[in-house]
Amino acid sequence: MVGRFVTLLVVLAVGLGGTWVLTTAAAPPPGPTTDAIPAWGIAPADVEVGSEAPVDDPDTGPGRPGDTDEARTLDQWADELAPVVGIPARALRAYGNAELVLREELPDCRLSWTMLAGLGRVESNHGRHGGAVIDEDGRPSPPIIGVALDGSPGVKAIADTDGGRLDGDTRYDRAVGPMQFIPSTWALVGVDASGDGKADPHQIDDAALTAGFYLCAHGRDVATGEGWWDAVLSYNRSVEYARTVFALAAHYAELVRNSAERD
Repeated sequence: MVGRFVTLLVVLAVGLGGTWVLTTAAAPPPGPTTDAIPAWGIAPADVEVGSEAPVDDPDTGPGRPGDTDEARTLDQWADELAPVVGIPARALRAYGNAELVLREELPDCRLSWTMLAGLGRVESNHGRHGGAVIDEDGRPSPPIIGVALDGSPGVKAIADTDGGRLDGDTRYDRAVGPMQFIPSTWALVGVDASGDGKADPHQIDDAALTAGFYLCAHGRDVATGEGWWDAVLSYNRSVEYARTVFALAAHYAELVRNSAERD
């Protein structure tokens, strides 16, 4: 959620600085493997949750580029699916690209674009928080910057770690971009997915893929209940947030299924 500190409990030292750009025909499944956020002071072992993650068959689920006779590019897939799920095509393309990259890099993780979409909806309304609009280059305008992490009630205190380079604040860190990374975390895990030679948390392709790698860390299979909740609780610790993102991811998958059945 914008303005709320996203707790990143596990340092993901993936050592990834390469570029991932997939625009060929492919197939992000619609099954929600969701990304969620846990509350301060609640240990994962204390959280009572369902045992299964909401996922569709990754081989037959609807809403996947390439699941029709005529192969589609990722851009075409996003353009066609955007009005069905109510997500801007530019954001949807970033979520789909992240899934495709992870399908190649970490296939056992089985991350779905809907997991990222659920997170993106809560964190920044897919880059639209505060009236922002995602430009063609993938950057929301105006930039999305959260509240100062200054130790106010409900906010963890984190002194500035980037000299204000990413968040414009030289006193405290702030969560930034469509996936709301804090600068200190981004410095450790950020990757370049857009092909411009730099990892930028304000750029939605970079932010979505980085979030995907983070969720898939430590050999997680997020298509299982245990893997899904472990990923969610490692991203942040709020059960309410986790269940909200879970429900959103399931909702997006249901919209795709219903649309496929009508067609």
